[in-house]
Amino acid sequence: MTIEVRAHEPGKDTADFIRAGFEVFRGDPQWVAPLDFVIRERLDPKKEPLHKHADVVLFTAWKNGRLVGRTSATVDRAWLETWKDDTGHFGYFDTIDDVEVAQALLERAEDWLRQKGMKRVNGPMSLSANQEAGILIEGFDYPPMIDMAHSRRYQAALAEQCGYAKEKDLYAWRYDVTGEFNARTQKAWEAVKAMPEVRMRTIDMKRLRAELSMVMEIYNQTWAGKWGYVPLAPQELDKMASDMSIVLDPDIAFVAEIDGEPAGICITVPNLNEAIADLGGRLLPFGWAKLLWRTKVRRPASSRLIVLGVLEKYRKAVKRYGSLSAAMYVEVAKRGMKKGYRWAELSWTREDDAPINLGIKSMGARVYKKYRVFDKTL
Repeated sequence: MTIEVRAHEPGKDTADFIRAGFEVFRGDPQWVAPLDFVIRERLDPKKEPLHKHADVVLFTAWKNGRLVGRTSATVDRAWLETWKDDTGHFGYFDTIDDVEVAQALLERAEDWLRQKGMKRVNGPMSLSANQEAGILIEGFDYPPMIDMAHSRRYQAALAEQCGYAKEKDLYAWRYDVTGEFNARTQKAWEAVKAMPEVRMRTIDMKRLRAELSMVMEIYNQTWAGKWGYVPLAPQELDKMASDMSIVLDPDIAFVAEIDGEPAGICITVPNLNEAIADLGGRLLPFGWAKLLWRTKVRRPASSRLIVLGVLEKYRKAVKRYGSLSAAMYVEVAKRGMKKGYRWAELSWTREDDAPINLGIKSMGARVYKKYRVFDKTL
């Protein structure tokens, strides 16, 4: 049996690469097809700012003429400037349950990365560390949340058979909105809400780009030096603001201010995947109407908390504002309950993020999915 691996140029030759996802996940009741125009934009250097600092190649695998898998390879100069470790990435690692197919794809990706001077490869990361990361290893009975990966049960084993080893596990937490909070977090929320200088205000959609710039400030302060950290370029922040303006529910996204100055931010978004699960990636001819009704009228039952953080100077003021982040967790839960959201995913955190994981667990959340990032020396 013949296995052929074909290379595809981003922005010009992506149809088969996108179609490979449909072939691999055919029959998986939990997989949600991404919207076609969203994935095409991500793979288009003219529309996705990531390509300005990254070299990307796409590969598909064909067995006896049938499309059976895909993967990508990326050299992200932002990663290299941050970590200086000669590491490239593989991504979109989706195949049939066939180690020869997986091997053929990964060998092509590895060869391409070697030619670019890379000495190590890790992933999967869709195209960068700031996109979907990891192979799902637990939680297959649940569909993927917006901007989170999904995998076949066998995919991690195929990576291991191809010489890859665990680098890092990532957790996705599930929090069911019950309206009940433990005494410590409830007390923290009440204490912070009683502080006259503290205000938790709904995010200003008219100033979304400016609001998200604070997200990046918090992100840079809290994640710098931690695994997976890569700063976003200004153009990527602009793209994020544009994308979020479509899906963001301002009632569950807010800024914590102290004396009128931003101190922390919480970004939670409705789970768009609920609204598009039966669209097959297509918005025409009637998908647009369904999407608008499901997001603006009926609303999804679930949401994803993407980031919740407090600026460093306030995190260090333990005596006065040390409980601000705990209060913000309670605040977003109360806001979500009021809007009718029944549960939320908090994702992702690293397995060794002990203080963050402990704080999330204390809120009553549980790890319901695990993703694994693999690496290999080239």
